[in-house]
Amino acid sequence: MPTPILISITGMDKPGITASITQVLAGFDVNILDIGQSVIHDALSLGMLVQIPAETVNAQMVKDAVQQTVNELGLNIRFIDISKQDYESWVNRQGKPRHIVSLLARQITAHQISRLSRSVAENGLNIDKITRLSGRVPLKSIENQNQACVEFSLRGAVKDVNALRRNFLELSNEIDADIAYQENNIYRRNRRLVAFDMDSTLIQAEVIDELAKRAGVGKQVSEITERAMRGEIDFKKSFTQRVALLKGLPESALGEVAATLKLSEGTERLISTLKKLGYKTAILSGGFTYFGRALQRRFGIDYVFANELEIENGFITGNVTGEIIDGEKKASLLASIAQHEGFSLEQTIAVGDGANDLPMLSIAGLGIAFRAKPLVKASAKQSLNTLGLDGILYLMGLSERETK
Repeated sequence: MPTPILISITGMDKPGITASITQVLAGFDVNILDIGQSVIHDALSLGMLVQIPAETVNAQMVKDAVQQTVNELGLNIRFIDISKQDYESWVNRQGKPRHIVSLLARQITAHQISRLSRSVAENGLNIDKITRLSGRVPLKSIENQNQACVEFSLRGAVKDVNALRRNFLELSNEIDADIAYQENNIYRRNRRLVAFDMDSTLIQAEVIDELAKRAGVGKQVSEITERAMRGEIDFKKSFTQRVALLKGLPESALGEVAATLKLSEGTERLISTLKKLGYKTAILSGGFTYFGRALQRRFGIDYVFANELEIENGFITGNVTGEIIDGEKKASLLASIAQHEGFSLEQTIAVGDGANDLPMLSIAGLGIAFRAKPLVKASAKQSLNTLGLDGILYLMGLSERETK
């Protein structure tokens, strides 16, 4: 069997290059074993691993014919004969595990890529492909680039996934970027349900703290909230204590607070894109239904589960009606919604910032800690701290071109 030949072509891109070269190869009944092409700022890199099927065809004749065409096109070419042993080794590597690592920052620098690629190598992984998911940046905007993402496709066995995640988390803090690791499996671009915490995730505040300020108990409630979000005290206990402090607050305060709330960066773009692409969305919140419903009306969110404040004669009683939505309940609701919609948990994404979000983050196919407390960042599968919520689209493998 003739040995394969690697053809590597570089130069300035223009229409018809691939067609011209493969037309020459077709004249010799050449088989294409592998092919890859990339273009960066009109600079072409085209590679083909080919096999000349008949012993009667002279390999040099094929090379000469391709060389002539490449010369006419004004390109550069290199031929590499691949030994049968090297080829078989390449074939056998196709069973190796595949991984995706996303580098997200306001602006991608050589230092960040250098540190990340070094870490990848030190963990025994090989880079197969690097792809830019963020859009092209005009020269005048480079210094003020809003967001950037480069995706690394990796190959190799990971000995300790948790250790790898910890390594990437430490590195992300050092280089001022987010680094997300995922297995490159069939679910990565097949998520169907995205569930969000509400307070400090979809919106930039803890609503209960804002209500407490109007009730004159802001400091007490805020301190309890912080301890709960850090995981220092049980959520249900802390929630009951905080709501009790709201007793006597007029119902009108709900509307007043709602009017002042700001969305987190990227919320509108993320949810509108998810809806456009047909994803189901849910709010699973330890906050209050009143505010979740407002977001549902604004964005067309499919499901809202939160806590219902008890109101009598126009005033908050200091109690909630029904079951308190804590961390375990969020996870249960995520599983129930997925089952109802006919999705597997691997097809779900969960996003939150507090310790009470960890149960749902842990069972989701993609669990993302968004601008989260240290405990949550360290425990979640993924952490998004540098970009806004719409950075999640990159973790789903969607390029900016695909989400326009």
